Amino acid sequence: MVSLYYRVRRIRLSTIIINIVVWFIAILWLLPFIGLFMVSVRPYSEVVLQGWWTILGGHYTLNNYIQVLTNPMYDLLRGYMNSLTIAIPSTFIPLILAAMIAYGFSRFSFTAKNVLFILILLIMAVPQQTMVIPMFFMLKAMGLLNKLIGLILVHSSWGIAWIAFFMRNYFNMMPREIEEAARVDGAGWATIFFRIVLPVSLPALASAAAIQFTWVWSDFFFALMFIYSPEKMVITQKVVTIKGQFYVDWGLLSAGSILTMLVPLLVYAALQKYYLRGMVGWASGKG
Repeated sequence: MVSLYYRVRRIRLSTIIINIVVWFIAILWLLPFIGLFMVSVRPYSEVVLQGWWTILGGHYTLNNYIQVLTNPMYDLLRGYMNSLTIAIPSTFIPLILAAMIAYGFSRFSFTAKNVLFILILLIMAVPQQTMVIPMFFMLKAMGLLNKLIGLILVHSSWGIAWIAFFMRNYFNMMPREIEEAARVDGAGWATIFFRIVLPVSLPALASAAAIQFTWVWSDFFFALMFIYSPEKMVITQKVVTIKGQFYVDWGLLSAGSILTMLVPLLVYAALQKYYLRGMVGWASGKG
């Protein structure tokens, strides 16, 4: 009984220590965000004099947020709409196509299957910078340069490779008994895929959607290369215009940065209950 008591006490002590360490690391990660938020809701002169960590006695205002959203010079609201117009289809198009590709790799045997899968892995390893020049001329030849649909196609094609790899691992760990029973009952592969496999794969789909959406929303490089008209710029391009050539209003820039990261945070908050369950497919899939 004594040894059991000390063992339980040791386990509780280790749990407390782990929780303290995890909370300490989480607070360190949050400090830059808290500082950025405080600069966005307080006069910058006050932040400089008192420090962003001084909470009591501060003058809080939403003027910076109102200005970056309504001032036509920054036009962050249009950037929001353009980013949503690009990010939503650039998430769902590769998600569906990659899920179909992954299911084919997981369930069917065909010639050059391994070669094609290795090709997908190689595509994932190609840096964006090495592909931007040929993609630029390709979009120009197709008449899609400086158009939102062109950027949607770029993001969709780039996302298919990694989502296919992600979903293949998840499909490999799924039991096949339900699919085989459906085949015995006369269901076709399309019915099995859309009515059985996809609903069961919701955690993995949600995880892939969250990652792809965040990547597309946060993209600056492709947008900078392929979009140059002010009325078509995305949010990451618009927030850069807040920084003037000779003067930087740090309150406005902080508010614009908070608004830019707000949408991915909401996406993760909405999908967080599926996210960890879906990531099991990435780590536990069998080849």
